[in-house]
Amino acid sequence: MHFPFCRGKCSYCALYSRGAVALSERKAYSAKMADALSKLSARGAKFSTVYFGGGSPALCDLNAVLSSLAPCLEIDAEVSVELHPLDVKKPLLDMLRSEGVNRISMGVESLDNATLRDMGRRYSLNEAKDAFFTVREFFDNAGIDLIVGYPRVENAEEWKIEKLADWGMTHCSVYSLQLEEESSLASREGIESFLPGDDEVMDSLKNIGEFLESISLERYEISNWARKGRECRHNSAVWAGEDYLGLGTGAYSRVALRRMRGAWGVDGEGAEEVSVVSEEDDIKERLLFRLRTRKGLDASLCPRWKETLEKFVAEGVLSSAGDIYRLTPRGMEICDYVLAALV
Repeated sequence: MHFPFCRGKCSYCALYSRGAVALSERKAYSAKMADALSKLSARGAKFSTVYFGGGSPALCDLNAVLSSLAPCLEIDAEVSVELHPLDVKKPLLDMLRSEGVNRISMGVESLDNATLRDMGRRYSLNEAKDAFFTVREFFDNAGIDLIVGYPRVENAEEWKIEKLADWGMTHCSVYSLQLEEESSLASREGIESFLPGDDEVMDSLKNIGEFLESISLERYEISNWARKGRECRHNSAVWAGEDYLGLGTGAYSRVALRRMRGAWGVDGEGAEEVSVVSEEDDIKERLLFRLRTRKGLDASLCPRWKETLEKFVAEGVLSSAGDIYRLTPRGMEICDYVLAALV
């Protein structure tokens, strides 16, 4: 469920979002989302996971949306909400918990104040820490997002992951910066010269991974670590190839052979983009991302990949156990290359 409203555009972001939108328009958007859910409920729709993503979902009236969502939830459904640290207020958290939300993902992005200012995040590390500790008062399943590889910023301190030692998070997503052409960051003159090199980024990811494992977070996908049993069920289902319905202006859907963007229902009402893929491409799409996870790829589902997979085993990029292939630590560094070779 996509809520595209932000306080302002972050420097690195090229995703669809809107800033400084009037409260009345945000309320109307929530009402449209609630109406779409009511229609789905009338059709008997049931969801095992739901993810409120942004933008900043909390800039909208989530109470009305959650009330309409409740009849659509399976027993023990995972309901995640993304929060910006400035969203975090006890009344909001209390409402979210009482309306069925059971997982929070908070975007921290950097552990350095100068970098946070350059990103346009509008809070300090201490403020983010205080916000996350408040989240933990209400939710025992809560994690954060971080970005590695941001350009060097004047007065930036060394990035010390150990600052997170006492946060008590159950999940952490760590993404390497992608310099998106449509972001304001990419438009800065000579920005490439300030980007850290690949080796530096890989070293940072290695150090972060070792630290997260030292506090009992296991790597279950290339960019994601979690305590056992706290893996994000929503994202795991997508990587496993399950169908998903995306509601809202920037949300994507995968329903059988149909692909949609901007839909407001399972039939694609109001969708900005609708396409139908071939059965062969559908199989490829559903299988490929399994390789990103610790469960790996079952080559028996696509035998023609076997020769290429074996080549990567010989190169130390993959390991194999029967028909199951998994990325080695080296393979995780070049996963996109492996996926491209399979396609």
